[in-house]
Amino acid sequence: MIKFTTIILAAGKGTRMKSDLPKVLHPVCGRAMIHFPIQVAESAGASEIITVIGHGAESVKDELSDKKVSFVTQEEQLGTGHAVMVCKDAVSDKSLPIVILCGDVPLFTKSTLEGFVQSHMTEKNSVTVLSAEVADPNGYGRIIKDGDEILKIVEEKDASTEEKQIREINSGIYCVSGDFLFEALDRVGNINAQGEYYLTDIIKIGREMGRRVGWTTINDNLEIMGVNSRKDLAIAEKAMAQRVLDRLMLSGVTIKDPDNTYIDIDVNIGAGSVVYPQVSLESGCSVGKDCIIETGTVIKDSLISDRSHIKPYCVITGAKLGEDTTVGPFAHLRPGAVLKNAAKAGNFVEIKKATIGEGSKVSHLSYIGDADIGSGVNVGAGTITCNYDGKNKFQTVIEDGAFIGSGTNLVAPVRVGSGSIIGAGSTITKDVPPEALSLTRTEQKTLPDWTKKKNKEAK
Repeated sequence: MIKFTTIILAAGKGTRMKSDLPKVLHPVCGRAMIHFPIQVAESAGASEIITVIGHGAESVKDELSDKKVSFVTQEEQLGTGHAVMVCKDAVSDKSLPIVILCGDVPLFTKSTLEGFVQSHMTEKNSVTVLSAEVADPNGYGRIIKDGDEILKIVEEKDASTEEKQIREINSGIYCVSGDFLFEALDRVGNINAQGEYYLTDIIKIGREMGRRVGWTTINDNLEIMGVNSRKDLAIAEKAMAQRVLDRLMLSGVTIKDPDNTYIDIDVNIGAGSVVYPQVSLESGCSVGKDCIIETGTVIKDSLISDRSHIKPYCVITGAKLGEDTTVGPFAHLRPGAVLKNAAKAGNFVEIKKATIGEGSKVSHLSYIGDADIGSGVNVGAGTITCNYDGKNKFQTVIEDGAFIGSGTNLVAPVRVGSGSIIGAGSTITKDVPPEALSLTRTEQKTLPDWTKKKNKEAK
C-alpha cells in the first residue's frame, strides 16, 4: 500500500446552500459530508489527514472529535492555493505524495483514490490532476492541453470564449509530490479575476520548473460532483442512497421499492429481512435477520432483533426490540422503550421509557410510560399509566402474569402483583397484591323507561 498524506479543503461557507450550517456538515444519508472524504482517505491508507477549516471551524472540529485528523485554520479564504499553503507546517513528512481532496465531494470512492495515487507514482509525476469529460462544463476550471500534454488549468472566470468550449474539466482533486507542492505554491500569485491564490496554477508552474505534470480521467463523473447547493445535496443523497440499497440487496435484504425507500448509510439489516416502500431507517438503526418492516414506518437509533414484524406507519426512536416482537400498525415507541422477546405493542399504542416483558401484550390504544411490565402480562385496550403529576414522573410496575382490563388508569407510583387481575374501567391508585382481583367501579344504576318518559315530557 502506497503511503500518502491527505489535505482536505473544508473552510468554505457554502453561501449557495443558504444555511447557517457549514456546508461540509450538511448530511448525506445521515452522515455529515466531511466524513466521506476522510473515510475514503483512511480506507485507502493515508498516513496523515489534515483538514483545513474556516467557516464554522469549531462546529467542524466537534463533528470530527473522534477522528484521527489534524486541523489547520484558514483565517481568510483567499483561494484554494492559500488553503493548501497554510498546511505547510502541519505536513509532517514532505517526502510523501500529498493528495488534496474537497470536503464537499461525498461520492468519491476508495478504489478511485487508490488508482489515482498509483497512477501518479507509476508515471513519476510531480503533480497529477483528476479530470473529467462533462457535457456541461459551466462553472468548472478547464484543462488546457497541447496534444497529450497538459499545459495549465484555467478557471471559468478567467477563461476565454474559446477555452470555455472545452469540456474536459478540473475535479479539484490532485496528487502532488510533497517536495514540489509548497515550492510551487510559493510562486502562485493572485492576479486573476477573483483576486485569489489558485491551486490550479501549480500545473503551469510545474511545467515552467521542468517537472513532470500529468492527469487521470475519472470514469464516473458523479464521484467528483461538489455539493454547492440544496439541489446538489439532493443529487448526492440519491446517489449515496442507491449505493446503500445496492449493498443491502446484495447482502440478502429485500427492498420492495428502492425508489421510495430511505436508509441511512450506517444502518445494518440482516439477511432475509423485507423492507416495504416509504420506510425510513435513519442513523443509529440496526435491524436483525428475517424481519418485516412495513410501509410508512420511521425508525431511528433503535435495535430491531431477529424475526420482528413492524406493521405499517410506526414511529420508533431510541427503542430496543427483542426477537419475534410485533409492533403496530400506527404505534409510537419513544426513547427508552424496550420490548423483550415475543412482546407486542399493537395499534395506536405509545410506549415511553418502559419495558414490556417477554410474551407480554399491549395490543390496543394504550399509553405506557415510565413502567416495568413483567412477562406474560396482558394489557387491555385503553390502558394508561398516569405517570406525571405535573412536576414529577413516577413508576408503574406490573408483575408477571397480571391481566389489566380495558380502560384502566394506573396512577403511579403503583405496583400490580403477579397473577392479579384489574377489572375493566378501574382507576388503580394503590398497590395490588399478587393473585388478587382489584376494581374500582361505582354501582350500575338502571332507570326503566327513562327515555320513553323523557320523550313524552318533551312533546
